[in-house]
Amino acid sequence: MAVTLEDEKEGLLNVHTEKHFTAGKVVRDIIIGVSDGLTVPFALAAGLSGTDATSAIVLTAGIAEVVAGAISMGLGGYLAAKSEADHYDRELKREQEEIIAVPETEAAEVGEILAEYGIEAHEYAPVVNALSKNPQAWLDFMMKFELGLEKPDPRRALHSAMTIAVAYIVGGLVPLVPYMFIRRASEAVLFSVMVTLVALLVFGYAKGHFTGNKPFRSAFETALIGAIASAAAFGMAKAFNP
Repeated sequence: MAVTLEDEKEGLLNVHTEKHFTAGKVVRDIIIGVSDGLTVPFALAAGLSGTDATSAIVLTAGIAEVVAGAISMGLGGYLAAKSEADHYDRELKREQEEIIAVPETEAAEVGEILAEYGIEAHEYAPVVNALSKNPQAWLDFMMKFELGLEKPDPRRALHSAMTIAVAYIVGGLVPLVPYMFIRRASEAVLFSVMVTLVALLVFGYAKGHFTGNKPFRSAFETALIGAIASAAAFGMAKAFNP
């Protein structure tokens, strides 16, 4: 029984499974939420602790900030994803009109794009011809290779908002935990610093791992930023409330 080219291709694809990381947008949303969630409430709690406020006051203010921050960050994520989807729709409509109005120009652009990959004119001519007979494939090709736009998930805006908001809450509660068990804010802040710095180190390491950066360097940078923010807030509070 003769093996066709399609059979051989299918066999190779079944044998070789590529392991690519495809959850980049979700990880980005988690990073945005947790990063701000760990840093902002941490700095707020440290600042209030510098004013000799009680743990109850720090905790109340911290929780209020976490709730407000989660809503604000989630809304920002929703609007950003919605704007991305709106931009894609506008460009899609414009590209559709151009394919209908000036097909020769669009076909020449396909050839130009393929030429950038080192494909000769006699090699890409059949591809251009095939795409011109399939308007939807032609449109998809132009959106991806000419404009560099991928079709966004219609649920992306809501998912982004929820992911960022939940991540912010999770991160924001970490520096507040010591204030739930220690009445004196001046003592609770020490444990808050230790707990949050450990969380920042772990989060920074995970961020570096998933984003392809050096995990230990990412951990150090993330913890350093959080430490600087909290120290600045604590110092300002002490300066204005000696």
